[in-house]
Amino acid sequence: MKKVLIANRGEIAVRIIRACKDYGLTSVAVYADADANALFVTLADEAYALNGLTAKDSYLDIDKLIAIAKRSGADAVHPGYGFLSERSEFAQAVIDAGLIWIGPDPDVIEALGDKLKARAIAQKVGAPLVAGSDGAISSPAEALAFAKKFGLPIAIKAAHGGGGRGLKIARELGEVEELFSSATREAVAAFGRGECYVEQFLDRPRHIEAQVLADRLGNVLVVGTRDCSLQRRNQKLVEEAPAPFLSDEQRQKIHSAARDICAEAGYTGAGTVEFLLSADGVISFLEVNTRLQVEHPVTEETTGLDLVIEQFRIAEGLPISVTKMPEPRGHAIEFRINMEDPGRGFLPSAGEISTFTAPSGPGVRLDSGVVTGSTVPPMFDSLSAKLIVWGTTREQAIARARRALDEFAIEGVPSVLPFHRAVIAHDDFAKDFRVHTRWIETDFAETLEAASRPAPAASAGLLRGHVEIDGRRVEIGIPDTFLHLLGPLSSASKSDVKNEENDAGAVTAPVPGLLIHWNVSNGALVEKGEVLAMMDVMKMETAVSAPVAGTITILAEAGSSQTAGAIIARIASGKNLNTEQTKPETRT
Repeated sequence: MKKVLIANRGEIAVRIIRACKDYGLTSVAVYADADANALFVTLADEAYALNGLTAKDSYLDIDKLIAIAKRSGADAVHPGYGFLSERSEFAQAVIDAGLIWIGPDPDVIEALGDKLKARAIAQKVGAPLVAGSDGAISSPAEALAFAKKFGLPIAIKAAHGGGGRGLKIARELGEVEELFSSATREAVAAFGRGECYVEQFLDRPRHIEAQVLADRLGNVLVVGTRDCSLQRRNQKLVEEAPAPFLSDEQRQKIHSAARDICAEAGYTGAGTVEFLLSADGVISFLEVNTRLQVEHPVTEETTGLDLVIEQFRIAEGLPISVTKMPEPRGHAIEFRINMEDPGRGFLPSAGEISTFTAPSGPGVRLDSGVVTGSTVPPMFDSLSAKLIVWGTTREQAIARARRALDEFAIEGVPSVLPFHRAVIAHDDFAKDFRVHTRWIETDFAETLEAASRPAPAASAGLLRGHVEIDGRRVEIGIPDTFLHLLGPLSSASKSDVKNEENDAGAVTAPVPGLLIHWNVSNGALVEKGEVLAMMDVMKMETAVSAPVAGTITILAEAGSSQTAGAIIARIASGKNLNTEQTKPETRT
């Protein structure tokens, strides 16, 4: 293995590029139009354009990625996490092209990526499990029947999902059917398949995971545990290793189940087996992530292993570099630096980072995909960097984290730094450890101030054309800002710039993203608070609600991209509005 194409972007692409340099490999980056000037593109030994604006047309386009791998002379592909990292058809396409796939075999990805098959494997080896549906269910009514039989809450999960996408928790019978439909839509948008199943949900659980390494010589090794309980919208924000406050029996049960599941599946590479741990000590297998995890650095800091280099070694047919589980060395905590506004319900933001001042000092590591002047595009995940802090004890790690977070400054785009500063000072996390997967939504009482909305990014596209150089036809791409031809992302955002306070009937996009569909027809009567439409932001659905009651005029088409704050509809209200009037039956 000599040259690795990195089929990803952002901070994980930077992380893999650095591992390539440490291991003596040449790195090849690929980039969407919006990432043409990104840090990972400048750090890679070579970089090739994917000629696309959206994920579908760039990082999810298998044919483009394979073509660039061949064109560049790469002999291996690393998928990072997200995008195609857990798609068996991509792994197979890489192998069929004669390239080395840095990950588990396609059939293993298929088996463990299908949560129903993974449950069957877990049952076979005796891993702890809660009750679940017998296979995928085909209708909201089946989900409701399961809830009535086994009780609430229940988890509705995409069978081919991961990363919190296509996962909904139903706590009331009246919301089960709509949440099933929502989970199905999210699953189709994120993974191309909408099958979902249901299972009992352990209320207020901790999220515990085991990091596994497995080579092609038959060695399967658990190298550490992590706690990833601090989540919002089922996506992690803070992780630490080793998982604290576990009994020896609980830790051993997690280690054994993780090892046995991976061994039974014929796993190779780096993978993570996830579990839920209830407040009364019940452990239940959750899923297997057949890839590198976002939170892998905390395991690296407490074991001394470089997990990306371990992936390289395993892909080359070499053994794992250690023969037994390393004793944890101190304690590490990772803070995901997402460009989201915690004061507005963690709404993702896009725009230009005017200031990015990173912390440093003893025990501080920063994995970042951005610097001052970087642009955060609206069409990709909001994760831009990770702050990892290590200490000899958890208490020292927390003290260093307070110092590092105080030093950290990001301006121009809202970030989750205010949330992290509040969490690290909260007794539930720092002292008594009472956090769970819904702690942010249920127990976190801090009121964080909403950040100023960022100015729209100057551009996210390139103008493409062809020129001749020495008689050879060459394609070029020029940022369209250079030509001052920037236009609106949608017809709705062109002139609708009224202040919301003076335009009470304006229906605005709460986040930058894709307007998936309207729940109401143009001209319908709507009630205040009614869900009018759904938006997809980084593959998670966000509802658009009516600010007032009245008659709606739809201004933006379903399927259009929107900036945060863009006016997508207007509602004409009146004191004599007859709310008993029948609404139009037609829905779009």
